[in-house]
Amino acid sequence: MSSLIVLIAAAVYLVAYFTYGKGLEKNVVKADPQRKTPAVALKDGVDYYPAHPFVLYGHHFASIAGAGPILGPALAMAWGWFPTLIWVWLGNIFIGSIHDYLSLMASVRYEGKSIQYVAGRIMSKRTSYIFELFVYFALILVVAAFTVTLAQTFTANPAIPTASIGFIIAAVITGYLMYRTKLGMRVGTIIGIILLVISIWIGYHVPIKLSTHTWYVLTLIYIVCAASLPVWILLQPRDYLNAYILWVGLILGGISFLVLAKGFAFPAFTTFSPNIVGGKPSPFWPAVPLVVACGALSGFHSLVASGTSSKQLDSELSGLLVGYGSMFTEGFLSTIVVTSIAVFGFSVLEGAAEKISGMGINLDMLKAGGAYLGQNYLKAAGAVGGPLGPFYSGYAKGLEEVLGIPFKLGRTFAGLWVSCFVLTTLDTTNRLARFAWTEIFEPLRKSSPGLHAVITNRWIASLVAAVLGVGLAWGGALNLLWPAFAGANQLLASIALLTVAIWATNVQKASSGYRLAVLIPGLFLWVTVTAALLWFLIVVVPAQTGMVKYSVGTIVAVMLLLNFLLLQDFFKALKRGPEALEVTK
Repeated sequence: MSSLIVLIAAAVYLVAYFTYGKGLEKNVVKADPQRKTPAVALKDGVDYYPAHPFVLYGHHFASIAGAGPILGPALAMAWGWFPTLIWVWLGNIFIGSIHDYLSLMASVRYEGKSIQYVAGRIMSKRTSYIFELFVYFALILVVAAFTVTLAQTFTANPAIPTASIGFIIAAVITGYLMYRTKLGMRVGTIIGIILLVISIWIGYHVPIKLSTHTWYVLTLIYIVCAASLPVWILLQPRDYLNAYILWVGLILGGISFLVLAKGFAFPAFTTFSPNIVGGKPSPFWPAVPLVVACGALSGFHSLVASGTSSKQLDSELSGLLVGYGSMFTEGFLSTIVVTSIAVFGFSVLEGAAEKISGMGINLDMLKAGGAYLGQNYLKAAGAVGGPLGPFYSGYAKGLEEVLGIPFKLGRTFAGLWVSCFVLTTLDTTNRLARFAWTEIFEPLRKSSPGLHAVITNRWIASLVAAVLGVGLAWGGALNLLWPAFAGANQLLASIALLTVAIWATNVQKASSGYRLAVLIPGLFLWVTVTAALLWFLIVVVPAQTGMVKYSVGTIVAVMLLLNFLLLQDFFKALKRGPEALEVTK
């Protein structure tokens, strides 16, 4: 069964890329290699800087992934492996890949400006400002959710932070060698990979043990610096090296579960409403987007695409690899996660049988599947390090059985894999928050230029977002922060998808078939996520404790209000057509 799932995923993604993806490139984007991209036309050495397509692919994938395509499916296994995979695969092909690619290319056509800016140009000025506020709130939730995830990972496995710190140093050295010496990309890459291997070796032997809150503070300092420095110093080379970790992880995992050819011990389906979101019974529809975020689709991807990647794209023909291809890679990663838990999840739990029994959970009833598994799976996973525990150990078991890689080493590598993506997401998010903060205060540029210069200073703008996000994370309520982030993330995806639907219709004048291919998924997603967040506010938030529930509840409520205003602007623009607005083709 494991072999069949891996083969189906690989075949589906390859076929979709070279058919549906190429169709979008030709008939909607109408990519032209002769048209200068913003990275070339506006090169400034800080944010606008053309990157090699594979370097940019590495940055883009590492930035959009984070722990999302791993943690989301790991949580969703409480529904069973079949609904989780279906949501991932269909979401990838019919929503996520279209959303990501068109967000990237629409931004490229508007000087690398944000998707919020594009919305303002093709809808109304009000749209841009409302969208900007919406995005800023979403980014704060991203920082909060991933800060908690990173700190918990570092605390649980002290070898990972050491390797991560070494990895950051290796990236800075690699960036200097590639961009500021005559050694160039090839030699810089070789040296960078050697330094990366050394970092993993040091981390394995010299762990760093610090408290969770200490990691919060250090994370704040790091993301402020990383979001403010020129992209060539850290962002590009670190994400480029991350791509090698990605490929090694995917290749090893793909080979292992392809050769392993083991059946799934985990049931295909448990119950329609297992306990997932905030410990409450969570109906698959509409709650699934509050759990499986980045692995299937993600609004955050549009922010990365239009915030950093569009400013580094060297040619319009590179856009399909970077935007469309990265989404499929993320989906394949989620497939590996689901497969590893489906094969080894129960055996991992059996290794913690005594702890699970102490929680009042009957392991035999858990293995029998059905509603009992759905209601108790995530609680039982706490005995093996939380929802990511079954993935780390299941992935490591696959490597050990097929490739002979020691279990402990495989588990450490899986943890490093996640932490590297989380770090990338965190500093990219903070950079995007800096951009959004600057655009929010754009009206002050003419009326109060001095105040504008201070408020939008890149270090101050980065610090504000970091303090707000890490402050929200301080209580560590991941069971509340994750669904809030995921919901805001998916709602953002629906709004970005509706924005590019207007672009495809009014600006690019795509055929009716391609227009509907963008419009229908956008409206379906909007209805689903809006319903999910209303359920979240009514059912989940009131049942929580502590101040974080008020902060999260307020942010989600405000975002829902902004969401309805944005939908109103969308329908007005769709009805009005392109003639009333200045557009860029």
